[in-house]
Order: sequence, then C-alpha cells, then structure tokens
Amino acid sequence: MTTITPDPGNRDAGRPSLRDGAGAPGTLTAVPHADQSHPSPQGAPAATPGAPRPAHVRPAPLAELAGQLGIPAPQGPAAAVTGITHDSRAVRPGDVYAALPGARFHGADFAAQAAGLGAVAVLTDAAGEERAAATGLPVLTVPDPRAVMGELAATIYGRPGEQLLQIGITGTSGKTTTAYLIEGGLRAAGAKTGLIGTVESRIGDERIKSERTTPEATDLQALFAVMHERGVGSVAMEVSSHALRLGRVDGCVFDVAVFNNLSPEHMEFHSGMEDYFQAKAELFTKARSRAGVVNLDDEYGRRLAAGESEVPVTTFSAEGHPDADWRAADVEIGPFDSVFTILGPRGERVRAKAPLAGPFNVANALAAVVALVAAGIDPQTAADGVGAVPGVPGRLERVDAGQPYLAVVDYAHKTDAVESVLRALRKVCEGRIHAVLGCGGDRDTTKRAPMGAALARLADTAVLTSDNPRSEDPLAILAQMLQGAAEVPVHERGTVLLLEDRADAIAAAVARADARDIVLVLGKGHEQGQDINGVVRPFDDRQVLRGAVEAAQQRSLTTHRNDQG
Repeated sequence: MTTITPDPGNRDAGRPSLRDGAGAPGTLTAVPHADQSHPSPQGAPAATPGAPRPAHVRPAPLAELAGQLGIPAPQGPAAAVTGITHDSRAVRPGDVYAALPGARFHGADFAAQAAGLGAVAVLTDAAGEERAAATGLPVLTVPDPRAVMGELAATIYGRPGEQLLQIGITGTSGKTTTAYLIEGGLRAAGAKTGLIGTVESRIGDERIKSERTTPEATDLQALFAVMHERGVGSVAMEVSSHALRLGRVDGCVFDVAVFNNLSPEHMEFHSGMEDYFQAKAELFTKARSRAGVVNLDDEYGRRLAAGESEVPVTTFSAEGHPDADWRAADVEIGPFDSVFTILGPRGERVRAKAPLAGPFNVANALAAVVALVAAGIDPQTAADGVGAVPGVPGRLERVDAGQPYLAVVDYAHKTDAVESVLRALRKVCEGRIHAVLGCGGDRDTTKRAPMGAALARLADTAVLTSDNPRSEDPLAILAQMLQGAAEVPVHERGTVLLLEDRADAIAAAVARADARDIVLVLGKGHEQGQDINGVVRPFDDRQVLRGAVEAAQQRSLTTHRNDQG
C-alpha cells in the first residue's frame, strides 16, 4: 500500500399530454436493490434468451418489409414475419435475423444458428449476403442494415411507441436519476409506467436487469410492444449518445426530450466535445422528438435553447436564472434531500423536494418536474410524485448497518460527477470524508488523472483502487490516477492510499471512519460485477461496504470486551 500524507492544510409538435386510460399508480421501490428482476413464479416456463417479446404480433409479409426497404421481394415461398433480433442466440420462430457487421465477427457468421432456431429471413449487407444465402433463407440485402433495423422493428411490432407517452432523457450526468424521478411523477399522476435505463427496465412492476443504457433497436421496439400489450401508457427512458449515433432509437419519436448537462465522457467513442454534443443534439431534431426540456445552467443547454434545437424547448434553471421558463428558488440543501420552490412562467409557485442529496439532484428533480409539466401533468402533482421517490439504485444510496457515520455508494465515474458528489457531501459532513474510487479499463484514459486529482483534493482520505480494469493492467490505471493526485499541492490534498483490491480499499476507508464522518464508495453504483481480464466476478459495492462496516463493528465490539475483561 502506498500512502501520501499532507500537512493539515485546508481540510475544512403541439404540446404533448399525458394520455388517458392508464391504470392505478403502483409502488416505486427503488432502494435498496431495485436492480434485481423479480423471480419467475414457481412452475413458470424457463426464460427465453433476449429481450421480452409481445405475446401477440400480427404477421407481416416479408414482401411488404422488402418494399419498406426499397428492395425487391426475395424469391421463394411467401414468409410471414413475427419478430426481429440482432442476436442469433435469441432468435424465435418467425424472426428476421439482422446480421450486422462487427469489430471482430460479422453477424452472418451466425446465420446458420439463427436458421436453426426458426428465422424466416436474414437482413444483412453485401459483405454478409453470401454467408446468409448459404442457409437457404431469403436474404434482405441493404447497404447499412443497422440504419434500417429500428424502423423495420417498429413496423414488425405494429409501431408500439406511438401508443406510449415517451419521455427521453439525455446528458452526461443525471440521466438515471431523472428517469426514476419522472417515472415516479408519472405514477403519481395515475399512469401505469415503463422505465428503460442503465440499471433496469420496468414493465409496470416487473423488473428486468439492463445490459446497456439504451437497448438495441430490435429489443427496444419489442419492449415497447410488451409495455403496450400489458397496459403501460407512459415510459421514461435514458437515451445515450451511443444510442443516437448507432440508431438504437430509430423508430422512436419522443413526446418530450430532456437535456440535463454535458461534460467530457466517452472520448474513446467521440472525436471531441463538439462531436459528443452533436450526438446529443440529435435527440432534439424533428425526427427524434416533438418538444424539448433544456437545462439553461449548462452551456450546451443554452446552445439548444438559442436555436440549435429543431423542436420547441422549455428551459429550466436550478441556479435560478431569470431567463429560464422554470427556475428553483429558496433552495434548502439537507444531508439526505433538498426542498425548494419552483417558479413557473405564469406565476406558478410549486413546493418541491429532491429526494436525493446535493445541488445536482435539485437540478435533476427540477428537470423531472418540468418534463412532466411539458407532458401535460399538473405541476404540483408532478412535484409531489417526484419528491415521493424513495431513492435510485446506486445513486447516493445509503448503507446503514447501525454505524455512527454515513456510508454511501454512488455511480459517479467521471470528473465532474465525482466533484459534485464530494462537494455536496462536504456541505453536510460534520467530520471527515473517506472516499474510494477507481477508473474503468478500455475506456477514456484522459479522465483518469483528473479523477485522481479531484478525489485527492476534495476528500480527507482518497483511496485509489480498481473499478472494472477489463483487459488493462490495474496498476497501470492506478498509476495514471496517482499522477493526477500527486499534482495536487500537498497542502490541498488529503491522505492518498493505493489499494488494487477494491474490497480491501473499501475496508481501508471504513477503518478510518469515526462518528460524524462519511464513507463514500464511487464509480460502480448499482453494478453487481467486476470485469477483470474478461472475467466478470460478483461484486456489489453496497454489499461489500455493508460487510466491511459490520466487520469493523464486530472488531470494535471484540476490542471493547477484551478491554473490559
């Protein structure tokens, strides 16, 4: 273990509306472990690979789908299509298998597997055509199958998104929290809801663990169809920049699109911040949405509001900017939540609560309320629903084992988010902050030094550790983080510890905690595995933190008894 100890220093289209016919409100139970799917009832059939599918689909003639693609109908017997998937393992009888080009393999390499599972046709490009045709299935050949896959899926499933009130959230930080808060507001308004995002997808009260922030287009349209089939009327959904650039939301037109903020992230995917912004801005085109809700406190949000959005926008400001349509006032930040007043464009005064700590969650809560108002919900009803959400998995999630200090897990995994969480907790911390953080492997390397510096500058104890190193050497990642920490002037930084093993790092932070301190574990949040050299082993920060706290309490109790004896 490496330790750096400082001087004491300074440690101190028409307006969308909520549609009728929804069911009764349900119960939102996001904490403590909402990212667990409900187990199947005893005797239920085994789960089928892939995303949920609707029980009833009107068969679509393959010739009609070829016509939609602008290509001749394949020769041979007429085929009826009842589904589509890009995953050869998830093919069901009646599917079109979308064989996409990949970095290492072409999807056409797996066309025989798809045929064996009952596929009735293959959608692919010229590179995959010969391999697909070798299966004997009809082949739909287009220049870019990914570019047409979303619209084709929407057609096959009967355009289910058109039957849902869709609210999409994009931005760098806060997408998950805002989506949960919007869903809570929708439920409070009487809607039967759906949720799609980083942690999970929800169909009413059923929960399905997510593989990515925004599902692939084939899975997304199937999920919409299941939601509609089960009576869901409204859905809150995270929309990533990858989803916009890779066509995952093709076939969707959101009733309300929300922009939270933008800061450096995914620079291994985007060529720079402008490219990143332009990807996000695609959500605010007429092809993607009908109305926008935009954060005026963010410089990129101001660009959207100033004319770079193709759709009408409503603005909000948690900082109280007078030019915003909706703004926060009288903000009172507490250790676990915040209360504030929302001022509206027609003199509205709405009492509101952000159910999670920190100024950034005031912004998330305000975004949620304004999005709900844009969808036609009464402002006070929206605010009450948002304020009643009991928490969001892995977002400032408390771990309470009876200890005399606060223990918290948060998903913050980029510099701005790490700084925001630490500054928010510093305002309510009566003691010291002991924080644990790692950086992911095979991802943006430029943020590692700044994240190490942020932790060293803003925490009293900065424990640098592994996140998901993936194929990279964990020590090489830590060296980059340590370089950033070492650049913080000695009088401005806390004690810096280096522990490669994440469980040991969490235990080290807990061991330093006294009454009124805060232990903060950052980076993985709701995640339940750690990817090391291609092997994902079970690892849940919440469980590991709880175990470390309980072990420390047991040691303290044993020591006390020995002293008394």
